[in-house]
Formats: sequence, structure tokens, C-alpha cells
Amino acid sequence: METIYLCIVIFLGVLAVFDLLVGVANDAVNFLNSSVGSKAASFRTMLVLASIGVFIGASLSNGMMDIARHGIYQPQFFYFDELMCILLAVMLTDVVLLDVFNTMGLPTSTTVSMVFELLGGTFALALVKTLGSDEYSMGQLINTDKALQVIMAIFVSVAIAFFFGMIVQYLARVIFTYNYKKHLKYSIALFGGVAATCIIYFMLIKGLKDSSFMTAEVNDWIHQHSFTIMIGLFVFFTILMQILHWCRVNVFKIVVMMGTFALALAFAGNDLVNFIGVPLAGYDAYTDYMANGQAAGTDGWLMGSLLGSAKTPWYFLVAAGCVMVYALWTSKKAHNVIQTEVSLARQDEGEEGFGSTPIARRLVRYSMGLANGLSKMTPESTKRWLDTRFRKEELTLEDGAAFDLVRASVNLVLSSLLIALGTSLKLPLSTTYVTFMVSMGTSLADRAWGRDSAVYRITGVLSVIGGWFITAGAAFTICFFVTMVIHFGGVVAIVALIGVAVYSLIHSQMMFKKRKQKQVGQDTVRQMLQSQDNAEVLSLLRQHTREELTKVVSFTQENFERTVTSFLHENLRGLRRSMGSVKFEKQLIKQMKRTGTLAMSRLDNQTVLDKGLYYFQGNDFASELVYSIGRLCEPCLEHIDNNFKPLDAIQKGEFGDVSEDITNLLQASRQVIEDNNYNHLNDIVRKANDLNGQLSHLKREELQRIQSQSGSIKVSMVYLTMIQEAQNVVTYATNLLKVSRKFQTEDNNEMSR
Repeated sequence: METIYLCIVIFLGVLAVFDLLVGVANDAVNFLNSSVGSKAASFRTMLVLASIGVFIGASLSNGMMDIARHGIYQPQFFYFDELMCILLAVMLTDVVLLDVFNTMGLPTSTTVSMVFELLGGTFALALVKTLGSDEYSMGQLINTDKALQVIMAIFVSVAIAFFFGMIVQYLARVIFTYNYKKHLKYSIALFGGVAATCIIYFMLIKGLKDSSFMTAEVNDWIHQHSFTIMIGLFVFFTILMQILHWCRVNVFKIVVMMGTFALALAFAGNDLVNFIGVPLAGYDAYTDYMANGQAAGTDGWLMGSLLGSAKTPWYFLVAAGCVMVYALWTSKKAHNVIQTEVSLARQDEGEEGFGSTPIARRLVRYSMGLANGLSKMTPESTKRWLDTRFRKEELTLEDGAAFDLVRASVNLVLSSLLIALGTSLKLPLSTTYVTFMVSMGTSLADRAWGRDSAVYRITGVLSVIGGWFITAGAAFTICFFVTMVIHFGGVVAIVALIGVAVYSLIHSQMMFKKRKQKQVGQDTVRQMLQSQDNAEVLSLLRQHTREELTKVVSFTQENFERTVTSFLHENLRGLRRSMGSVKFEKQLIKQMKRTGTLAMSRLDNQTVLDKGLYYFQGNDFASELVYSIGRLCEPCLEHIDNNFKPLDAIQKGEFGDVSEDITNLLQASRQVIEDNNYNHLNDIVRKANDLNGQLSHLKREELQRIQSQSGSIKVSMVYLTMIQEAQNVVTYATNLLKVSRKFQTEDNNEMSR
């Protein structure tokens, strides 16, 4: 039996490595989003700084490990086999859950996931122990206070971080304006002094207070002399920042780099428990059992030894730091999560990654009403002065940046302050909650959410916040059932669950690769919306349009063929799949139109006059293709779902032959757009005319059948709908090719410009 538990401990160590990899992919956004979004330095430079902070923080971490040992469960009431069951279930759940969120590109809280997994696993076995005996109660077995603290911290930190992010950024923008380089004479020294003082204080209080080298005496001395330390730091850094400014050093970049290092160090030092705390608890439990409990047996040795404070060997901490640094440099999912937050906070408009929801639309309307009310109460002279501080045309951005250095500095400094405050008040604040909501608050105050983008940004914020709460519910529920399965299923269940976890990770990786392939075009869009050169914008827009229209025609071909085939063979599942694809494609069409409108606004007036009509017509025809597939699929789905009479053999044969030719026509159309070669367009148009003639003939024949009452009227109505929508597909496809050629081809006027 001891061999089995040794294998479990080794497997927990393997899962710890995977958890570090997926955990860093999730939490890297906390300390990199501001530096990446503002382009304070090259991405490589910021990774180097963050890597140093992560490695130091991980190597010095120790005190926070106690939460995995006795923070949620009361180990003195659990036997060795029960405790190992909980810890294995927690790690299996945690790795898969975090990887799913990273694949989706959504940041979530590793603290919440670990706490609620421990709570779910503990609740499962506590339920078993209390139902089987009157010896224990739930209050004895579960430490509910810690779970309630985390839940309360979620609500409090979300609201406070967003509110103060909005207020502080508004004041910073009023002081420095968008053209901040003109307003740095003396204010920058004070700002830099306050920022650097907050960051250093944050590193001492939050980042290093529970580190392995910090003794109780040192901690007490820091707390007793906190005010003196802060005053000394403020004076020193204020003078230093003024000198650096006189030397023409950009102080904001210094602040951003300091903040990135500080947050990275604090993340590794305090959140490391989320990744390796559970495996280390399992290791300590196994060591204690092997040394003292073998005589009592796995189901007779209580784990009271875990009530003591953790004394993690230094080589485990150094190894964890190395894995975290490796993940930071190599994880594509980390970069994906960073991009989500940077995209939601960016200053300019662009391709929105989220749609709109009724809640977001309602919030925008309420906010506009409140803003209009405040505007009426504000004197005109004050409004005019404030408008001079928010002139977007004066915005100073680094090349390719999503927002400026002023906002990046506020993000980092305020995040540091709030986390330090929460720590000093013994509140278990999540770095993910605080940094994300500060970033959203500052972007709102900075007028980055315009009327044309606010609803999409709010939807994105609500999606991320909702993901945090989903994390808590999913972590608790999944770990509850996994613990039950392991407890009652034994070794067989453990092997099966390990197989499920491995499959889930492999499948998640495959899905992530597919998502990345679909997102390749976003680089083109980003470059297009940032370019100021008319010719470059037009060239990129043409490239983007070819890519998008190729996808639409490919979708039309695939779903036209699937819908017709499924209907003829009475395949209900295939029809439902097509209907689901149509709903998703409609959202993509809306997004494509929004992006195109933004891109067209960057072209000069003459180019818009020459090419704008063809571009918008192409989008309309593409949209009609998608809606035609929907109108084709809907009656077919209803017909089959109701088990109505199918088409007769003649109808199936007639439409089957024509539909095959339509599929070939769509395939040829897709190839023309993809290759941007319209030499054979006339041949495709002639083929389309022939197909429309055949379809018209089928329509006349079917009308004659109806008049002679020789068939089912329900079947005839569906059949006529199919013919009509097939004609629409052929017509819209050829029209799309015609306007696409006009948009993609350079005319003489364009060549002369």
C-alpha cells in the first residue's frame, strides 16, 4: 500500500509542474499587462525583469504554504488516506480547470480555484465522515472562515479596485493631460517619488513579509518604523526622479519597470502556494506517515502534524522558480491571456473580442444618463477647461502601444497600494482581481471606452468577472465529485481520472492551436488600424477582406452541403449543427462589418469614394449568404424535427443533382477570392446563370405538382423554400465575386495616386 501512496506523491509532484506552467500562463497578465500595453520597454526586456522578480519571489517564498496544510480543512481529524484523496482530487481539478481558462484567453484567480477546490474536496469527505458517524461535525472538519474571507474579498476588491482606478486615473490625466511630456517640470518628481515609495513599500509588505529569510524581528522592526521608512523613501525617490528628469530620462518608464518587477516578485512569493502548496502538503503527509504512522495503517493515522508551519526545503522553491521562469518565456497561452486584458484596456478602437449583451447595453444607457446629469450640473467654464486636458489628438503613445505610460504607471502603483493595504488588513486579496479591475477603471476614466466601443468592453469585463465566479463554483463542484470518485473507487478510479486529466490537457492544447489559427488575421487588423499611410491601410484592408470573404464562402459551401445532405437523409443532428454554425457565423459577420467600418475611416476621401461602395456591398452579400443558409436550414430542421413526411424520390434526385453543382460553384468562388485571380469569373457567372435556370425549372414543376394536388403540401412548401434559398446562394455568391473584383483591382486613378 505504501508503494501506491508513493506513486501518488510522485504524481502530485508532476501535477505541480503542470500547475506551475498553467498557473503562470494565467497570472502573468497581473504584472505584464501594463508594461506590454504601454510599450514601456521591449517585450524581451520586460520578460527579463519579470523573470528576475518571479525567481527571487519563488525562491524566498515559504510562509503562505500553510493555507494548503491547514487553511481549509482541519488535518487533525483526517486520516492519511483521506487527506491524500483530497489533495489528489484538488490537483487533478486545478490543472484542468486553469488550463481551460487559459485556452479561452480569460484570466482567473488561482487563489479562488485552490481555496474552493480544497473546500469542495474537504466537504465531500466531511459529508462521508459525518453521515457515517456522530463523532465529527462539519464545523470541526472544515475551516469555513477562510472560505468566507475569500468570497468577501472578491466583492470588496472588485468594487474598490475599479472605483479607485477610475478616480486616480482621472486626476492623473487632469494633471498630465494626454500630451504628458509638456507637463513634467515639477509634477513628475512628486509623482515618481510617490510611485516609487508605494512600490518599494509594496515589495516589503506584500512581496517579502512571509519570505523564508524574513524573521519575526525584522518584520516587527519594519512595521514599527513603517512611517519613517516611507518618509525616507519618498524624499530619496523624489530627489532622484527630479534628477533623472533633468537628465532627460523618462520617469514614467522607470516607474513601470519598477512596478513590473515588484508585482512579479509579490506574485511568485505569495501565489506560489496556489501551485505547489497542495503537493508539498502531500509530501509532508507521506513523510510523516512513513516515519510515524505505518503501524497504525493509512486509515488509522491522523494528520495532526500538518498543523505545524511549513518548512519548505530551499531546493523545492528554487526548482519552482525555474519552472515559472520557463513558463513565462515559453507559454503562448500566457501571451494570449495578456492580450485579452490589454485589448479590453486599449485607448483606441479596433476589433472587439467580445459581443454585446443586454446587461452591458443597459449599463451603458444608465451611465450615459448619469454623465448627462453631471454635465448639466457642471459650469461651462469648468467643462471647457477639463476638455482641454482630454484632447485625444494630443495623445502621446509609444509605437504600437495600447495606452500611454501615465495609465500604465497608475495601474501598477495603484495595484501595488491596494494589495499592500489588503495584506496589512489581513484580507486575502487576489492579485488577479485587483490588477484587472484597476486596469478597467483607469481605461474608463481615460475615455478609452467611447460610445462605439463601451458596450463591447463592458461585456468583456463582465465575462472575465463572471469567469471568476464560475471558477469558484466549478472548482468546488468538480473537486467534490472527483474526491467522491477517488474515495469510493480506489486505485481503479485514480488511474481512470488521471487518464481523463491527461486527455483533457491534450485536447485543450489542440483546441488552443485551432483558436490561434483563427486569430492569425488579428495581426493584420491591428496593423491596419494603427497605420496612418493610406496605401498601406488599403492594401491591408484588401488582404483582410480576402481572408474574411474566403472564410464566409467556405462556411457557405460547407453548411449548404451539410444542410441539404442532412435533410435528404433525415439527419437531425446534422441540421442542428448547421443551425448552430449559422448563429455563430452571424456574430462573426457583425464583427467583420465593425472592423471594416473602422478601417474605412482611415482611408482618404477619394479612396472611400472609389472603393467604399464595393467594400460595403461585398460585406452585404457575404451577410446575405450566411442568412440564406439560415433560411434554408430552419424549415428543414423543423420539418425533420417534427418527423414530417420526407421528399419523394423525384424531388431528392432533382435537387440532389443541382445542389452538387452549387457546391462546386461555391468551391470555385472561394478559390477565386482566396487566390485573388478573377480571370475565370465570366465562366463562373455563366455557370451560375445555368444553375438559376435549372432551379427556376424545378420551381415551376413543383408548382404544377401543387396545383394537381399530387403530393404533400408541407413537403412542397419546404422544397420550394430550398429552391428559393439555393437561388439566393448562387446569386449572392456571383454578386460577391463581382464586387470583390472591383474592390481588389487597382484602377488607373489609384495608380496615379
